[in-house]
Amino acid sequence: MSEGQHNNLAAQARQTAGDSLWQACLEQLAQELPEQQYNTWIKPLVAQVSDDLSKVTIFVANRFKLDWVRAQYSGRIGALLEKLYGQPVHLELALAPRDPVARTYATPAAVDVMRAPEPPELSEDPGAAAFKNRLNTALTFDTLVEGSANRMARAAAMHVSGTPGHLYNPLFIYGGVGLGKTHLVHAVGNKLLADKPGSKVLYIHAEQFVSDVVKAYQRKTFDEFKERYHSLDLLLIDDVQFFANKDRTQEEFFNAFEALLAKKSHIVMTSDTYPKGLADIHERLISRFDSGLTVAIEPPELEMRVAILINKARAESAEMPEEVAFFVAKNVRSNVRELEGALRKILAYSRFNQKEISIQLAREALRDLLSIQNRQISVENIQKTVADYYKIKVADMYSKKRPASIARPRQIAMYLAKELTQKSLPEIGELFGGRDHTTVLHAVRKIGGERQQMTELNQQLHVLEQTLKG
Repeated sequence: MSEGQHNNLAAQARQTAGDSLWQACLEQLAQELPEQQYNTWIKPLVAQVSDDLSKVTIFVANRFKLDWVRAQYSGRIGALLEKLYGQPVHLELALAPRDPVARTYATPAAVDVMRAPEPPELSEDPGAAAFKNRLNTALTFDTLVEGSANRMARAAAMHVSGTPGHLYNPLFIYGGVGLGKTHLVHAVGNKLLADKPGSKVLYIHAEQFVSDVVKAYQRKTFDEFKERYHSLDLLLIDDVQFFANKDRTQEEFFNAFEALLAKKSHIVMTSDTYPKGLADIHERLISRFDSGLTVAIEPPELEMRVAILINKARAESAEMPEEVAFFVAKNVRSNVRELEGALRKILAYSRFNQKEISIQLAREALRDLLSIQNRQISVENIQKTVADYYKIKVADMYSKKRPASIARPRQIAMYLAKELTQKSLPEIGELFGGRDHTTVLHAVRKIGGERQQMTELNQQLHVLEQTLKG
């Protein structure tokens, strides 16, 4: 082998290593962050990795985004890079050059962001900007798997897309990370545009609305800002909890809200909690959020998780046997994003090892995830966590005492034990003081049913589930 060939191979190896480091960092951030937050701030980033992997330079499209990424995400990105590399990594942020010549590692979408001109700002052509609806055309009602966990929210969203401006205005959808809230709001916009192509529709993440308010404030272009937002037929806005503590943003959103409702335009919002559970949001906004219809999306039940896995595998041109889908669905319970992450690991493991998808292969591909779950979530851990939350003794979980202050948390702990562990009803009953499996079944059905009806209970269960899952 010539010296030139050797150098080329070495350069390719270094490029592959740099690519792998940055891609691994992106994949971890995609798991940790809400989808729209990841797509808005992380996905467009472009990274240049030094040959020895000790330095990573991240290029950001403009000054505002650079400041935001530095403040909100640089600490986590730096920590992740060091964890993945196993040694210190120096992280720098820089404005993207107009004609980048440095070698970069990024998703194709991120490279496009670097090379393409910036999208028009509000002050250039607000009329044109309003028609950039930002919808993902792949997220439709047809591609959304329906189940009891999202049935009411889906029905309400379908109604809104068919007759906007009438009932359920605003529509407020809440639930944990990765349960399909963003998919639903995109589906509303896509359906309305399919039925009425001339409609002015805008999908936006709350952080982008904050950014637009800041720009309008700095440039004194609030007339253009209002023209953009107040002229819409349908506003779809994700994660309104990000408005917390941002007074000027809340004021502008209130004005836009009032203007849109006055002209019978529709507003669909998502949040990680129900309106009255939002912190540091003005009371008048909370009352507006709560004035239409508020619906929850729950973590998907077993059958729905199985259907999601099989459908998404097919979309990747792979067939997942039903028994494998059941195995994965029983072990990945929290949300759709984690299901998708598990599926990606299984497909990659299958292709890399040139083995057919089986339960054993899935077990090998997901061994880290399974070991973490087995270590963290046990019935004993659930009993302790629920007892601490409701301020009772752990011993009350398996005692014969029956006052409501004890019986209620005990039923909640039984429900969570069935939802979050692999234990059978008789096994759970035994761990709750030798109770019969019918007692456990009654608790599971009772709490599960009340969760659909009682907002406060649903919120408490969300908190307990997130605590137990770490």
